[in-house]
Amino acid sequence: MTSLCTRIPGVLLLAFILPLPSVAQSQMKLIWSDEFDVDGSYDTDVWKPERGFVRNHEAQWYQEGNAYCQNGCLVIEARKEKRANPTYAAAARHDDWRRSREHIEYTSASLTTHDSFSFTYGRMEVRARIPTASGAWPAIWLLGKGMEWPSCGEIDVMEFYRINGIPHVLANACWGGERRYQAVWNSKRVPFSHFTDKDSLWAEKFHLWRMDWTPEAITILIDDEVVNEISLAETTNGSLGKYENPFHAPQYILLNLALGGDNGGPIDDSQFPLRYEIDYVRIYQ
Repeated sequence: MTSLCTRIPGVLLLAFILPLPSVAQSQMKLIWSDEFDVDGSYDTDVWKPERGFVRNHEAQWYQEGNAYCQNGCLVIEARKEKRANPTYAAAARHDDWRRSREHIEYTSASLTTHDSFSFTYGRMEVRARIPTASGAWPAIWLLGKGMEWPSCGEIDVMEFYRINGIPHVLANACWGGERRYQAVWNSKRVPFSHFTDKDSLWAEKFHLWRMDWTPEAITILIDDEVVNEISLAETTNGSLGKYENPFHAPQYILLNLALGGDNGGPIDDSQFPLRYEIDYVRIYQ
């Protein structure tokens, strides 16, 4: 596993705002990274776990024990395990999906740098191997702070899930419109066959997800192939977001493995446990 650098000390709790010129990798400076080189716990000063049923009507209960470092990687493991839902309320409305579920059926993990690191503009590289079983919804993404979603802005460097039963890899960004919780999306959906037709063993390998973020555009690549390019001239919020552009402000990192829910699709229980493996996360400017 490639492990060239350690996390740069002294850069946490900072929001970097230097623009990214069109330069080669050799001319860029690594400002932050996590190489996940120590077996056992991930760095809890950097990564904070989300807990419980969080979003998108997903099937998994997030807990910190489903993420750990092993053999130079961060492993996010989804498991099928049943136990009582501690937030269950028998009188909860059916649409109160977090409390109306009597049992937890699946567990997984979601880690964020919300409290430790955010940045504005730069190059993000994540080398990872993703699970592709039915129901799996791994992601590499970023969110802004200080405004309600989607006016805070969201960048999906990677999502994988099935659309009408067909697996896709997605690269997206969204921002706020004129209605609360109604995002404006620029989304690129690439059929998984685009990759597997070239390499039948694609899903068994690690791949490099990259985002180049400048004051002009967000470009998302997989193994150096451009998947989506989003002009920041089009990403201004509506009135709820004060007509601001969220992609000229800091964003923090999220790594998670969701199951089912609004987009994940039917869950294939025969494939558990599922492993989402992240070799490194690196930020350059």
